[in-house]
Amino acid sequence: MQLSKETIIEQANKSCKNTLMETLDIEVIDYGDNFLVARMPVTPKVHQPDGVLHGGATLALAESVGSFATHIFVDINKYFVRGIEISANHLKSVREGYVYAKATFVHKGRSTQLLEIRVTDEKDHLISLCKLTTLSLPRTA
Repeated sequence: MQLSKETIIEQANKSCKNTLMETLDIEVIDYGDNFLVARMPVTPKVHQPDGVLHGGATLALAESVGSFATHIFVDINKYFVRGIEISANHLKSVREGYVYAKATFVHKGRSTQLLEIRVTDEKDHLISLCKLTTLSLPRTA
């Protein structure tokens, strides 16, 4: 049985309870054949002391959306997924509103996956460009 888009998004958001994703108010909002999108509000709780979005919060958003994407596209009953490398170029500051992270697969290998995550603001300006490598390993009994 294939789950609906709405069911998958709902299940992804339910899995965020009592995690960093809940703390940062990260919410999965869309997905398709090769991508996943999440958003995060930019409020003082994710600011640097000078009032702009903290790069660490941006990376937490990017890794969350990239890892979620990998979870959706691999059989998590047979494999577990871990992020093994993330990098980012921060290009623009944000003080308020939402940032959106769209994770798109560059490579879907048997054990490693490479994703590009574009973090944009509400006007679709590029805020950060991130790269995430995930590792899928077989679960043992």
